Amino acid sequence: MAGQHLIVGTAGHIDHGKTSLVRALTGVNLDRLPEEQERGITIALGFTSLDLPDGRRAAFVDVPGHEKLVRTMIAGATGLDVVILVIAANEGVMPQTREHLAILSLLGVTQGFIALTKCDLVDAEMREFAELDIEETVAGTFLEGAPIVHTELGDTPAGLDAVRDLLAGYVDTAAQGEPDSTPFRLPIDRCFIQRGFGTVVTGTARGTDLTDGSAVWIQPIGLASRVRGLQVHSESVVSTRAGQRVAVNLAGVERDDLNRGMVVVDNPALTPASVIDVQLDVLPNAARIASGGHVRLSLGTAEVLAVADVIGGEALEPGARQWAQLRTETPIVALPGDRFIIRRESPLETLGGGIVLDPWAPRARKKFHPTIAEELQEMAKGNRMVRLHRAGVTGLTAEQATLRGVDDGVSLSDRMVHPHWVEQLSTHVCESLNHWHGQHPLAPGAPRRTFHVGLAAGLSATAYDALISLLCDRGLLATNGPTVRLAGFQVELDERQLAARDTMLDSLRSAGLEGAKFDDLIREMPGLLQLLLDGHDAHRVGERVVWAGHLTQLKADIQAFFAQNPRLTPSDFKDLTGQSRRTAIPLLEWLDSAGITRRDGDARVAS
Repeated sequence: MAGQHLIVGTAGHIDHGKTSLVRALTGVNLDRLPEEQERGITIALGFTSLDLPDGRRAAFVDVPGHEKLVRTMIAGATGLDVVILVIAANEGVMPQTREHLAILSLLGVTQGFIALTKCDLVDAEMREFAELDIEETVAGTFLEGAPIVHTELGDTPAGLDAVRDLLAGYVDTAAQGEPDSTPFRLPIDRCFIQRGFGTVVTGTARGTDLTDGSAVWIQPIGLASRVRGLQVHSESVVSTRAGQRVAVNLAGVERDDLNRGMVVVDNPALTPASVIDVQLDVLPNAARIASGGHVRLSLGTAEVLAVADVIGGEALEPGARQWAQLRTETPIVALPGDRFIIRRESPLETLGGGIVLDPWAPRARKKFHPTIAEELQEMAKGNRMVRLHRAGVTGLTAEQATLRGVDDGVSLSDRMVHPHWVEQLSTHVCESLNHWHGQHPLAPGAPRRTFHVGLAAGLSATAYDALISLLCDRGLLATNGPTVRLAGFQVELDERQLAARDTMLDSLRSAGLEGAKFDDLIREMPGLLQLLLDGHDAHRVGERVVWAGHLTQLKADIQAFFAQNPRLTPSDFKDLTGQSRRTAIPLLEWLDSAGITRRDGDARVAS
């Protein structure tokens, strides 16, 4: 367990002893700002650490308790492994205690205990009443049945060893289960200038490791930077991991460019979101807010105004679990699974919170609410493929698919597409091609680009080519050069067409090597001519068409000529074929392209 870190938060009502408890445990006073010391309350987040008996280090996040500073409390509660809910024995549970407890539950904190402070100020009966009050308050929450440690923080501290022992028994949730494969991100909770280093930001790391020297981006402003130093608990490190309290020294970034709520990421594809689909749990005592109303969204360390549209409902209903779409006034960084809190715009009070399901959501039109509700229900169950389905026929790039946790789609060149859309595209191409065959019964195939329209228009050229290749692999299509046909399609001529075909062949046989004009033939019967060309019964030679039998004989005559002569002059060719210069030149060029001859000055030699 050595080397692991436990992120511990202290929460509770103002002046119940959170900062004093941390100071007694660590020897560090986290009320560092002059106004904090003057007023005796915590305004900013405070951070320090404590070495535990089991060799781990507990990183403390002391969050403010004043009702006007709940936004800061939410920022501090993000990423906690364990929470110590601090309640003063002389006052008991207060409104801010309940709100902090609700926020911690909504943010997914699952471990913690209660520190009953100021026990030296009350008698045994008051302490017992305080315990009963606490047990009633935490019933039904993650703290139900949790230990209640009595502490005294005066001249003779008591209960601190019990707090340390309890902390040592909790697990580092970031180290449990599968490693976090999402991109690195550090929601900024503090930014400052460190003399000799420059701009430094701090926060609780999420996602994959970050290495010193890595390229990073600050979102949502898209500012590029580079890591030139990392610290965990004031100790320089080469890399960080999820769950650690991290300080990052950023190169080329001014302190004035940054604010709490921004996020440091290591993947430029992780761009900000403005339309977010969520699963929302509304608190039982929350105000009823009509769908389309404004709320304050707190996610990570950011707080933004948002419009809350209830999917399939008319309002945020107290005590209900609902689907909702949040449209933010300014973009924020979010990934599926992130926890958030929403608060009333005015008066400021917590309404509820939940889990981000899709931070790349399309705008939810009311007529589509039933379908959207089904999609969100599937995503809440862990079905990531819904996000790929929502991307439509254009699909996702590899980076986009990775961000969405999708790896089971169909690869079409550089895109990943949901199987449903591949089937729809398949139907589109096959039905369109079947119709084309009906309109062009004598054509053995259609130009393959003909069907890159309609539903398939959303595909890039390379993705469309990949779709055609996939359909060929599945035995649905067949290609011949630039043309494509249904795999089972064959040209079938009726008696009239067979007679016309024979007539055209007889005409070409009679024409000899001079052949017939291509333009005349294509104008008279284009389908039949193309059929003869595709079937290699005739060949196009320049602007004319020649029967294949004449060309086969020509090749034999030329090869026989070279058996006796090293060079073939234009005069030799005229004598051999009887053709004028007008038809001789295209025939010689055709022989060159067929690999029978090769031009050598004014003559030809055997290729």
